[in-house]
Amino acid sequence: MKKLFIAAMLLIGIASFAQDGDQKPAREQREKLTPEQRNEKQLQKLTTELGLDANQQAQVKQLLAERSAKAEKFRETREARKDSDVKPTDAEKEAFKNELKAEKEGNEAKMKAILTADQYTKWQSLREKNKEKAKDKMKDYKKENN
Repeated sequence: MKKLFIAAMLLIGIASFAQDGDQKPAREQREKLTPEQRNEKQLQKLTTELGLDANQQAQVKQLLAERSAKAEKFRETREARKDSDVKPTDAEKEAFKNELKAEKEGNEAKMKAILTADQYTKWQSLREKNKEKAKDKMKDYKKENN
């Protein structure tokens, strides 16, 4: 009788443990950082991963600040457009796309001028890894919400 009772308790314990493992934990709240804090955090990460010297840090910090300001401008434009319920024309969409592409190419050229050849290749590989992570997260997000 004792053995049967222990076996039943063990079976119940395993079954309840298996159910707990299937449930996903609640997503942690992301830190709400100011643009300056995000830039500083990104600068620190680049400094450690690429081994930036003081001069490079100053230049990258300036570049990050410029990018952040332009991103904020784009964000405000997008929000204003959403509020007005006016949809952009195809020409406006194309112009915006070209502007973003030119901005990206300009930032890449600036980074290439700031970094050494070795650092630049490391930076490119980091960006590729981050793109892959973002794609994976988006796939997971879509799976969860469908």
